[in-house]
Amino acid sequence: MANTTPRIASELDISAFLASALGAGQFQLHPLAGDASARRYFRVVAHDESFVLMQWEPFVDDGRYPFLNVRQHFERHGVQVPSVIALKPEFGLVLLEDLGDLTLERKFWESQSTSHSLIYYEATIDELLKIHYDCTLDRGNCVAFGVEFDVAKLLWEMNYGRQHLLHGLAHLTLSEQEESCLSENFQKICERIAAEPKFIAHRDYHSRNVMIKLGKVRVIDFQDARLGAIQYDLVSLLRDSYVNLDEETARRLIDRYIDGRDQKARSYDGRLLDLSLEKFDLIYEVQTVQRCFKACGSFASFYMLRKDTRYLKYLPQTLRTVRSALQKLPEYSGFLSVLEDRGVFDRDFAKEIAQSQETP
Repeated sequence: MANTTPRIASELDISAFLASALGAGQFQLHPLAGDASARRYFRVVAHDESFVLMQWEPFVDDGRYPFLNVRQHFERHGVQVPSVIALKPEFGLVLLEDLGDLTLERKFWESQSTSHSLIYYEATIDELLKIHYDCTLDRGNCVAFGVEFDVAKLLWEMNYGRQHLLHGLAHLTLSEQEESCLSENFQKICERIAAEPKFIAHRDYHSRNVMIKLGKVRVIDFQDARLGAIQYDLVSLLRDSYVNLDEETARRLIDRYIDGRDQKARSYDGRLLDLSLEKFDLIYEVQTVQRCFKACGSFASFYMLRKDTRYLKYLPQTLRTVRSALQKLPEYSGFLSVLEDRGVFDRDFAKEIAQSQETP
């Protein structure tokens, strides 16, 4: 019987693929820093041009592979995404346009003031409007329509924070009453968000997943797109763990989003876009609690699962964001009380880990 186990691409496989795709016998391959996933990236230089090679698990190119499927759907509606040059599905290889190294995050920190990066944030909001409305209202064969942020998925994300941040990194042993309180609050939060109208959400729409090439923003890491509340992506971007975007700027960008949404309401089905500002702001705070607590769980998990300390420094700011949102939502005071009573907001986990490693 033939071996049907997918084979991971060897160096020879990669070289043969690139030689065929680029028509070049010689090229340079430089590893790039990846994200927190299992994907690997390389910069390929040939013929005085550069490309990016993405290596992932082998896949079947049947039109349903999430990265390619979502990319095509986004591109069809004007979302600025990288071009695909060539692919080798059986080896999990996709050769992409090189978007460079300038992320929105880097642009923010390089700027002397928020105003210098504002134009790129505004453009990023404009791309999000295309994703939420143009892409959603075309009910084509995009795989994003087959998955959603339902109660179960949102709850899984919050419990990921409980597992890896509270139980794992913080080493908390919660009482039965505290565990019950968290479960009750988590359930209410997730039910509230899941009840909102659903649009295609990028799912990881933060400053590290927006590139700037030749003065224009480009969107990456979209393969996990799914249906969800519009606030999910807005919280990811405007209450991003990686930058310190002030609330005044964030409000200005929300206003831009609302204006863009209202303009689309005149062209599309207004019933999908009906949302009062009061309701928007309420769900925005609830979504902040859910999304940012999940982010805390992710940062903690990187250390708990593979001893990666790089993300621990983002925990204090993200926890402050969670606390600020909870203080505006008295109906979830039990969740806030558990975090406060257990001193979670006061801990510097990066410092604690560093000190523990120094101890003989």
